[in-house]
Amino acid sequence: MSNTHNALAPELFSVEVHGMTRSSFILKSALTIGATAGAAAVGPFVSSAMAQSDGDIEIVNFALTLEYLETRFYKEAASLNLSKKVKDLAKEFAENEQEHVNALRGAVKQLGGKPAAKPKFEFGVTDEKSFLKLAQTLEDTGVYAYNGAGPMIKSTDILAAAGSIVQIEARHAAAIRLMRDEAPAPDAFDKTMTVDEVLAAVKPLIVS
Repeated sequence: MSNTHNALAPELFSVEVHGMTRSSFILKSALTIGATAGAAAVGPFVSSAMAQSDGDIEIVNFALTLEYLETRFYKEAASLNLSKKVKDLAKEFAENEQEHVNALRGAVKQLGGKPAAKPKFEFGVTDEKSFLKLAQTLEDTGVYAYNGAGPMIKSTDILAAAGSIVQIEARHAAAIRLMRDEAPAPDAFDKTMTVDEVLAAVKPLIVS
């Protein structure tokens, strides 16, 4: 197996996504894979799932659902007992993610589609330590998800937009790592797993 198993993310199990559309189902599956096999395993799964999609509208709606999650997560920071530095960072990130939501909703409409509905989320964080830990994992998962979906995008305009967003997600992840006294870019290349490895890792969790 890949050495991504050295970076498992059990905190993703605390994230609940309520609302069953295809995009939210893929997001739930991606979070499960991140928790089971490590966040870096998300990219191959998303590539496999999107290869069976109906095109750019579905891919953008998946990205939109991910951005809904991140926006809600950072907005919840206001209700937690966090330091001013962390709250200020969360406020800035929430504004970034909301702009991503607005842009992706507009992109879906321009493509002639209907933007995905916003699911309800529960994160299970209670303090600054758990907030920052989950923030780092969500940002890593977002980067890997965008990387996985990118090769499936047909529109050059949509691909450019996704490329612009994923760079911000990566900067978020680096900033959060610094908040946690970790190296902002510990590896020169993102690690990954094969689709078969990912499916083997999550198979015990699939009950229907």
